[in-house]
Amino acid sequence: MAKQLFNTSDKSNFILNMTEEQYSKFASIGLLAAMFTSSLATIVPLVMHDSYYEITSAGLAIGGVICMILALIAFIKKYVSGKLIFPVCAFAAMLLWGVVSLVDSYDKGISFYGYNGRGEGLLAIIFYFCFFVTAASIRREKALKTIVYGLAVLGLVNSGFGLVQIFSGKLSNFRMISIEIQANAASGISQSPLFLAMVLTLVITASLITAVSSKKTAERIFFIITACICSFTIMFTYSFIGICGAVFAVAAAIIAVFAFKAKKLALTSVLAVIVPAAAAFAIVQAGLIGNIDSYRLYDGRILWFADSYYRISASGEPDLKNVDIDDTYDVYYTLNRKTMNIIGAHALTGTGPEQLVIPQLYTFGSSGANEDSPISDIVIANKGTFDKVYNEYLYTAATRGIPSLIALIAVLGAVLLIGWKRTKTGSLTQKCMFILTAGGVLIFLIGCSNTSFAPVFWTVAGCCIAQLSAPAPKAEEASDKKDESKTSQPKKKNK
Repeated sequence: MAKQLFNTSDKSNFILNMTEEQYSKFASIGLLAAMFTSSLATIVPLVMHDSYYEITSAGLAIGGVICMILALIAFIKKYVSGKLIFPVCAFAAMLLWGVVSLVDSYDKGISFYGYNGRGEGLLAIIFYFCFFVTAASIRREKALKTIVYGLAVLGLVNSGFGLVQIFSGKLSNFRMISIEIQANAASGISQSPLFLAMVLTLVITASLITAVSSKKTAERIFFIITACICSFTIMFTYSFIGICGAVFAVAAAIIAVFAFKAKKLALTSVLAVIVPAAAAFAIVQAGLIGNIDSYRLYDGRILWFADSYYRISASGEPDLKNVDIDDTYDVYYTLNRKTMNIIGAHALTGTGPEQLVIPQLYTFGSSGANEDSPISDIVIANKGTFDKVYNEYLYTAATRGIPSLIALIAVLGAVLLIGWKRTKTGSLTQKCMFILTAGGVLIFLIGCSNTSFAPVFWTVAGCCIAQLSAPAPKAEEASDKKDESKTSQPKKKNK
C-alpha cells in the first residue's frame, strides 16, 4: 500500500512513494541540467558582446536548485548509504568552514555570490555539494549511462562553438590573447580556453573508454566521432592543461583496453586523439589561424591578460618585470609562490571565497578610483595582481583556509578509495566514472574550479561512489513469474 502523509493523495506524496528507479531517472535529468545550464547561459554574453555574467550564475543556480531538491529527497529516502557518510560529512565540513571563512572575509557579498564573471562563492559550493549527493544516491546503471551521453553532448556543444571561434574569431573573448597576437583561441561556452580544456579532458576520456568497452557499433562510432572533434578543439586552447588532458585520455583508453579485456584492435581508438591533434598542429604551423605561424602554449597570456584582466577585470595586468608571460613554467611558478605567501598570512580562514586578489591590492591607482569605486575599477589599477591560482588545492587553502583544504583532500581521498572498491564489482560505466574522477583530481593540480568544470567533476565523483543495484522487476513480470511458479508446481495426488 502506498504511503501517505496527513491523509493526502498518492500523487502529492510522490516523494514517499518514489522508487529507486524513478529517483535515478530524475537524478540523471537534474544532473544533466547542472552540467548544462551554467555553460549554456554563457552563450548570452558571447552573443551580446557584453558582460552579462550574472546570467551565467543564474544558469548554475537553476541546476543547483534542482539538485538541492533531489539531494533532500535522497536524505529522506535514505539513499545516502552508511558507506558514503564519510565523504558526505567531509564535504559538509568543507562547506561549514566556508561559512566561517565568509564571516571573516573582506567582502561578504563576493564571498557568498562570487566575483562577477566567476560566480564561485559559497552559494556555488552549496550547489556542488548537492550535485555530489544527488549523483552518489543514484542506484541504476542506466542513469549513469545517461550522464555519460550527456557529457559527450556537452563536449560537442562546446566544440561546436569552439570551431566557430577557431576559424572565424567570432563569438569569442579570446580572438586576441594580447594586443599583438591573434590566436583565435577556443573557449567554447566554458568562459575560458583553460576551463574548456578541463571540461574536454573528461569528455575525451569518457568517450574513448566508452568506445573501447561498448559492444554496439553505433555507440562506438558516436563516441569515436565525439573524441575526434573534442581532441581537435582542445589543441586550440593553447594550454598546458589541454596537452596534459589529451595525454591522460590516451593513457586512460590504453588502460581500459587491458582492464576491460577488450580486443587489442580497440587500441586504435587512441588515433581519435592523436590524428586530430596532429591536424590542429599542422593547421597552425601552416599559418591558417589568426596571425600566428607556429604552435605554442599561451597559458600566461590567456589566464592573466585575456581572461582575468581584459575579460572580467578580476586582476591587474601582468607585471612583465616580475614574470615572463610567455614562459608557462614561470607563470605557474609565480602564481603558486605568491599564493603560498597569502596562505601563510591567512592560514586559518583564508581571504574569503573568490577574494584571492583583495589582499594583493596596494593602491587605488591614478585613474580616479577610490574606496567607493566598483571593485573591478580598483582591481585593474593594481598591476601584477591575480584572482586565480591554477592549483585548486592551493586556491582552496588561500581563499577558505587550510581546514577547508584538509576537508577537500578528505573528500577526494574517500571518493577514490570507495570508487576503487566499486570498480571490483561495479559496472563498466562506473569504472569509467572512477577514471574520470581520478583525472579530475589530477587536473586540480594544474587547474582551478570553475562553474563550467566543477558541476561535471562533482557529478562524476558522486557517480563514482554510487551504490548501484539491479532494477526491480516490473509488476506484470513479477505476476507472470508467480503464475509460472504456481503452474510448475506438481499437483498433489488424491489418496
